Amino acid sequence: MTYWLCIANEENWKVIKKRNVWGVPERYKNTIARVKPGDKLLVYLKQEKVGDKPSRIVAVYESISDAFKDSTRIFSSKGLRSDEVFPWRVKIKPVKIFGKPVEFKPLIPKLKFITNKRKWSGHLMGKAMREIPEEDYNLIINVGSGVGE
Repeated sequence: MTYWLCIANEENWKVIKKRNVWGVPERYKNTIARVKPGDKLLVYLKQEKVGDKPSRIVAVYESISDAFKDSTRIFSSKGLRSDEVFPWRVKIKPVKIFGKPVEFKPLIPKLKFITNKRKWSGHLMGKAMREIPEEDYNLIINVGSGVGE
């Protein structure tokens, strides 16, 4: 099983919840192709200036399909290239949607995949998703469940 941090914005989070699908732009085809049924996907929402919401993890999903291509425009490309369609997708099912999102910044000192703690955003910038170690996944899940806070 592989663990993934999936980077989304608020608008696409609504699409993910409503349609139970995760999608990425064409250029991330090779990354999403590595997602297999049973893999766990953490949905990370980027910090937003409007409403001053911090970067946070809002849910855990499980992949229930291999990657497939569907060019139906359902995702928002706001802040990205206007022609983005996010055609590479996997079907997912919710494992846990956190009642209280897990704020990301307090986790940084403990996360193994973030090796540069001072310039941590570089580990996420320019990515739609990235693999994370199981121990980082477990840390986030425990905080989201109110364990080990």
